[in-house]
Amino acid sequence: MKIIVLNNATRQEFLNHLKERAPSGYPEAEKTVAEILEKVKNEGDRALFAYAKKFDSCELDRNNFRVSEEEISEALSRVDEKLLNVMSHSMEHIRAFHEKQKRQSFFTTEKEGIFLGQRITPLSRVGVYVPGGKAAYPSSTLMNIVPALVAGVERIVMTTPADKNGRVSDYTLAAAGLTGVKEIYKTGGAQAIAALAFGTESVPKVDKIVGPGNIYVALAKRALFGFVSIDSVAGPSEIMVLADETADPRFAAADLLSQAEHDEMASAILVTTSKELAGAVNREIEALLPKLSRRKIIEESLDRYGRILLAENEEAAIEAVNEIASEHLEIMTKNPLETMSRVKNAGAIFLGPYSSEPLGDYFAGPNHVLPTNGTAKFFSPLSVDDFVKKSSVISYSRAALEAVHEEIESFAEAEGLTAHANSVRIRFE
Repeated sequence: MKIIVLNNATRQEFLNHLKERAPSGYPEAEKTVAEILEKVKNEGDRALFAYAKKFDSCELDRNNFRVSEEEISEALSRVDEKLLNVMSHSMEHIRAFHEKQKRQSFFTTEKEGIFLGQRITPLSRVGVYVPGGKAAYPSSTLMNIVPALVAGVERIVMTTPADKNGRVSDYTLAAAGLTGVKEIYKTGGAQAIAALAFGTESVPKVDKIVGPGNIYVALAKRALFGFVSIDSVAGPSEIMVLADETADPRFAAADLLSQAEHDEMASAILVTTSKELAGAVNREIEALLPKLSRRKIIEESLDRYGRILLAENEEAAIEAVNEIASEHLEIMTKNPLETMSRVKNAGAIFLGPYSSEPLGDYFAGPNHVLPTNGTAKFFSPLSVDDFVKKSSVISYSRAALEAVHEEIESFAEAEGLTAHANSVRIRFE
C-alpha cells in the first residue's frame, strides 16, 4: 500500500479522495434509479418481474415470486448442520446484545395535576433488504432481523434477489428460517427498495427499510427517504487499523485485507507512528495476497483506497482517526482502552490483537450495520432504537394550566400566533 506522511495538506487530500466514494458521485446511476422507482410505482409486480428477467436472468411470476415455506425448509436441510449451529450461536449473541438496548416507556407526575411521559412502541412493518450478487449474506440477514424482533416489530418483510433458476441462496434462506421470518420476496436492487416503499400487488408497503446493498440500493433508499424511513445510506466497506510499534504486523495486514476483499471501492487504512511497522505491514500484505481467493478485488481496492498514514506522533494519529471516522476501527496499541478514550468517531471499535474485525461481522453480537463515508461523526450502528418510535404524553389539569396560561399566551403572541394564544386563553374566559 502507498505510504503517506501525514500533515494538514496530505490528510485533507486523502479525505477528499475518500469522499469520491460517496453516493452523490454517481449521476448516471441516479438517473437509472429514478426510472426504476417510477416504473415500480406505476406497474407494481409487473415491473419487478421484468427487472428480475433483465438483471438476474430470472423468470418470475405470482406463483414463484414469494419464497415458499418448502423452499425455506429445503434450504435448512441443505445447509451443513455445523454451520447452522454457528448461525444459531451468532443469533443468540446478537439477540442477547440487542436485548440490553431495549428502553421502557416512562411516565412522571411533575406537580399536582401535571402528568408527562414518553411512550415507546415498535414499528408495525419493516422491510429488510438482503443483498445477493457477488456473495451470500446470512450474517446481514441475522443482523437486520434480530433487532427488529427484539423491538417487537409486528411484520417483517424481507427481499433478496434470486439466481437465474429462481432460487435464493440456501445460506440466506437458512438464516431467515432460524429467525422465524417467512415473508420473503425474490427481488433485489433499487426495484426491491421501491416495492417496499410504495407497495405492489404482492409486496406490502412498509414503514422503514433497513439493510445494506450496492450503489443502486443506496441511491434508491436516499431518494425515498421521507416517503419511508431508512436506516442509512450505506457506502462501501471500510476498515482502519490504529497501531503503534507493539502491534503484530501480520495481524494488522490480515485485518486490512479482510475488508479490502468486499469490493473494489472498499477502503483499508493503517494509521501508525511507526515507520518500521508500516514497512512490515506492507511486506505481510504481499506475503498474504497470493493465498486469497479474491486477490484481484483486493489489489484494486488497495490501489485505489488503501493507504498507510504515517503520523508524526500519537496526537496526529488520533486526529486522523477522528477526521476519517471509519466504519470499523481496530486499535492495536500498547494500551488500547486508553487510546480508545480519545477516539470520538468510529462505527465499531475493536480493542487489542485478538479482536479481529470479522468477530464483529459474524459472532460477537453488536450490530455490523454501521455508518460509512465519515457519517460515524453523527450516525450510530443499527440498533433496537431503529425499530421503535417515541410519542410524548402530556396531561395538565385545569389548575395546572391556569397557573401558567398567561406565560404560554405571551410566548405565542411574541411569535405572532394569536390562534395559539387564544386556544389557551379561551379556557379561562
